[in-house]
Amino acid sequence: MSLALTDLFRYPIVQAPMAGGVSRPELAAAVTEAGGIGFLAAGYKTADGMYNEVKQLRRLTGGPFGVNLFMPQPLVADPAAVEVYRHQLAGEASWYETPLGDTDSSGDDGYEAKVAILLDDPVPVVSFTFGCPAREVLDAFAAAGTLTVVTVTSPQEARNARWAGAAALCVQGGEAGGHQSTHRDDPQAGLAGTGLLSLLAEIRESVQLPVVAAGGLMRGSQITAVLAAGADAAQLGTAFLPCPESGAHPLHKQALTNPLFVTTALTRAFSGRPARGLVNRFVREHGPYAPAAYPQVHQLTSGLRKAAARTEDAQGMALWAGQGHRLARELPAGELVGVLVAEMEAARAAVSVRSAQ
Repeated sequence: MSLALTDLFRYPIVQAPMAGGVSRPELAAAVTEAGGIGFLAAGYKTADGMYNEVKQLRRLTGGPFGVNLFMPQPLVADPAAVEVYRHQLAGEASWYETPLGDTDSSGDDGYEAKVAILLDDPVPVVSFTFGCPAREVLDAFAAAGTLTVVTVTSPQEARNARWAGAAALCVQGGEAGGHQSTHRDDPQAGLAGTGLLSLLAEIRESVQLPVVAAGGLMRGSQITAVLAAGADAAQLGTAFLPCPESGAHPLHKQALTNPLFVTTALTRAFSGRPARGLVNRFVREHGPYAPAAYPQVHQLTSGLRKAAARTEDAQGMALWAGQGHRLARELPAGELVGVLVAEMEAARAAVSVRSAQ
């Protein structure tokens, strides 16, 4: 890993940017102060909303942090398929007494305005989800002193990011909670993702860039494993979700270890893009029929998800979670970083003992 990146944290622990209000400044600051690196999620926020969180975070810590941006998405969904799904969700709208959302808005998530702000007032790291920026954008961030990280889910995406000038990669395995960061959502590809260790090996053999590994990591021993497999750092999301500094809904935090929710699945039910979450009623009833239509489906279900949270109905909420969710621990974020570091050291010591035998 380049010195510019290794100098950003004491421990190779990255708090994943979780959109939807989870990755608050308080969470990012706690992780950074503990020796990892915290991230803000700019997705679904206005440019001004993002910048306000950056300023809040700077008041909480003088340490390094990152901001994650969603890449603009082409509006290529079949309008007829979206309308069919709208009709299917009519019962949900009636049940929650809330209208379905408008699907006419843009899919760019205010990208250009956010880039302009982050170039004008640079932050240490900017990462990208759902695609790779143009070379001139990555070059501009490099000139501003910002390290860029592109999230990838395949060797080809990794090669594209290298050619575009990314400084590092976040390699996301299929075990990861939340959205799969594929650069192109191919409905013919099905709902499946390559496992992290296999993907990490493939990418390390084809692309020589620093790598942050992500996907279902919940324990320090797992961090040690991905470091041994070639990663330079590990990114954890679900592990930090139940922390008191997280902005996740209390029901979402409780659901991670609630025996009612025994498994996760990749689904398009809430957003139109493959995303891993706990299997609840909404996923079971609507997942098989949701079209590949992001952000239209996300916009369509926005009011339903808010109403479910407001009425404390976990069966209608998007309970994003990685495959390791049962290992979640309700600890303050800084304390969790310390526990993970201790587990990493114990795992390394155990390997050394076995090697010496």
